[in-house]
Amino acid sequence: MDRANSGAPLLSLDAVVIDTETTGLDPRKARVIELAGVRLSAGKLIAGDSFRQLLRPADESIPAVTTRIHGIDDAMVAGSPLFADVWPRFNTFLGQALVIGHAVGFDLAVLKRECDLAGLPWRRPRTLDTRQLGQIAAPDLAGYSLDDLAAWTGVDVVDRHSALGDAITSARVFLALVPKLRDHGIRTIAEAERACLALTSVLDDEVRIGWIQAVEAPERADAERTLKRFDSYAYRHRNRDIMRMPPVFVEADISVHDALARLASEKISAVYVAPHAVPGVVKAAEAGIVTERDLLRAIARFGAAALDLPVGQIMSRPLAAVRDDAFVYRAIGRMNRLKTRHLGVVDEAGHVVGALSARDLLRLRAGEAISLGEEIDDAVDAHGLAVAWAKLPRVAEALLAEGLSGRDIAEVISRELGALTGQAAVIAERIMGERGRGGPPCRYAMIVLGSAGRGESLLAMDQDNAVIFERGEPHGEEDRWFAELGTHVADILHEVGVPYCKGGVMAKNAPWRGSVATWRDRIDKWITRSKPEDLLSVDIFFDLRAVHGDGSLAVAVRQAAFAAAEGQVAFAKLLVEDVRTPSSLTFLGGIRTVAGRINLKAAGLFGLVAAARALAIRYHVLERSTPARLAAVKALVRVSESDLDALGEAQGVFLDLIVSQQVEDIAHGTPPSNAVSVKRLTAHDRDRLRSALEAVASVDELVRDVLFKD
Repeated sequence: MDRANSGAPLLSLDAVVIDTETTGLDPRKARVIELAGVRLSAGKLIAGDSFRQLLRPADESIPAVTTRIHGIDDAMVAGSPLFADVWPRFNTFLGQALVIGHAVGFDLAVLKRECDLAGLPWRRPRTLDTRQLGQIAAPDLAGYSLDDLAAWTGVDVVDRHSALGDAITSARVFLALVPKLRDHGIRTIAEAERACLALTSVLDDEVRIGWIQAVEAPERADAERTLKRFDSYAYRHRNRDIMRMPPVFVEADISVHDALARLASEKISAVYVAPHAVPGVVKAAEAGIVTERDLLRAIARFGAAALDLPVGQIMSRPLAAVRDDAFVYRAIGRMNRLKTRHLGVVDEAGHVVGALSARDLLRLRAGEAISLGEEIDDAVDAHGLAVAWAKLPRVAEALLAEGLSGRDIAEVISRELGALTGQAAVIAERIMGERGRGGPPCRYAMIVLGSAGRGESLLAMDQDNAVIFERGEPHGEEDRWFAELGTHVADILHEVGVPYCKGGVMAKNAPWRGSVATWRDRIDKWITRSKPEDLLSVDIFFDLRAVHGDGSLAVAVRQAAFAAAEGQVAFAKLLVEDVRTPSSLTFLGGIRTVAGRINLKAAGLFGLVAAARALAIRYHVLERSTPARLAAVKALVRVSESDLDALGEAQGVFLDLIVSQQVEDIAHGTPPSNAVSVKRLTAHDRDRLRSALEAVASVDELVRDVLFKD
């Protein structure tokens, strides 16, 4: 059975919903007389993509008592084919899809019996049961028949007791159950399976009457099967590592002849076109591109006269671009999607700082995971985002199997979480436009904070986002527009699978949006007039990274915040005032656990990250990642160097162990967390963990020593 999609969200499920009508209710004797199925794609019922077939039970009459239920008698099926003749076609319709049904254990049992009688091979599909899911979503409901659940969820019943009608109704009931299951913390296939398996008395009753158990325990996905062709280089290196810099710019009025001369002299395949040909100043939206192919097409069309044309007349615009700090797999995916061989490379503010061509990427290859980033960027609604986001656990598992560190995997996850947030903003803008709210009233930047900004997110995540806009007062017209945008973004992300932030750090909430002037005022208050209780969640602001809109606004505000906080020892001290690292080692060197697990965020990561951030603010270190901050502080202060190195190594150990545990938990239907089972660790990893916990045990004392250096 294929387990590769255990982490797939129910919201965006690809599945087939089936139903059967039979000669009786005893699966050990009943024969199938009608077989039907309908298809779900990306969490939507596909009109017209269905299967329905009446069947003639060999040498058996249909009892009158069952005819009164479904209306099918011997005369209706007299000219119909036998099960053996139809099953291969229906099996092809099912394919490898997840199968959903109402009381589907009965359907599985009668289908298996028919296959056995006909001498046909039987492959048990992976299944979910709407009857069981209804019991989970509404444990106090009076009954769980298809009619009961349809009434509770507000679904109209169609053609009841026909196989196709019941399959359609079951599909609609399943889709209506998805948000209700989400309220119970059930978002993925594996989580749904795990919850169903907890209905032990229900499962026992079903098996006792001859049904096949509707849900089986999930297994760990096989990374080699999930991503057969995979090259981790594209996930280890960033575009800035391989881009050509500086890019070759020309002005729009130079001739095709002169552009050809530049291509030949520079040994390049494209030139970039801009009003002012100064690398690092031109934004992608202002730039165009002229490639070898553009020049050849112009000559083919206009002949020799093309050589005198200005390149501005034949250029492509706007310039397709990727961020310099994005991983190379992002560039590969974008080239594939846009069917282009050239990309500009832009910095955080959106300025073109480099160039990438297909030639630069020839040595790189990757499999399914490459499409993750581009599917996020291409999504037009929450369902599309959920389909793309479902790939993330599989990508993380494959990267882990390839030997990438937890730190490397965290950077990939963080980049895609940022991309997801940015695309949610794009979709939110469109929704607001369709509802008559118009476009953005001014320039703005959607930003991510905390671990997503630092590049240290893992698979247990929630939302940390904010908005910086160009102008406007609190509660003013602009602020109200961005409050609505932030609400849409939060709702979209929550629906996709990134839950609302429990601490309220979301742009929909007033403290996490504002104009440039408003943010500057806030920063001033934080630094000069705050108490420890006023600074809950404030520190993560200094990790901010723009993911949509005008990145220059975010750059300016972040730089202003660091400049204002530079040398402000009291403010930096406040940020770590209440950070305490609990003792996680016993007197004899054992590891303290709760229910066999240790929460490595609480035991070490939280205090370690907070310390590195406070030191970075104190010494005006603009790096975002924790290791880069520690390294920069070490170079500046030249004290406690070995202790700072040990903290960096400890963070790497924590990330390694957490991501490995999360991948395993997701495959088994356990929601990912920061708690790691100590029992499953190898002796080597236990030793690494002990060393890491020893390193963070004195982080409180260390940060005080380094903060007050000088």
